[in-house]
Amino acid sequence: MSKTIIHTDNAPAAIGAYSQAVRAGNTVYMSGQIPLDPATMTVVGDGDFRAEAHQVFKNLRAVAQAAGASLDDIVKVNAYLIDLGNFAIFNEVMAEYFTQPYPARAAVGVAALPKGVQVEAEAVLIVKD
Repeated sequence: MSKTIIHTDNAPAAIGAYSQAVRAGNTVYMSGQIPLDPATMTVVGDGDFRAEAHQVFKNLRAVAQAAGASLDDIVKVNAYLIDLGNFAIFNEVMAEYFTQPYPARAAVGVAALPKGVQVEAEAVLIVKD
């Protein structure tokens, strides 16, 4: 099985040794997205968790679209929050980007994330042939 690298300028460029996403067969593995504005590569929100969460899902949506899919094609989301006290807000924001039935999800509290952000999310999606 071959793999295809997915890239879009509508999501932040990789800031390390990774790709925005990799397609293997009809499965797309999306790298973690943090709340960076893709045009400026700066963190959005000025410390507002809700704004950061929105940008994370906008970035994931852009990568999904570059793969020929949508957020509704996501089957699994892994979320990383530096403060699980923001879990309810994360749920509210996520519900604005997905329709039921929702994907499977894990939410993990972590000590820190790149660039001092409060949230990161990665996903797996299935592309329809």
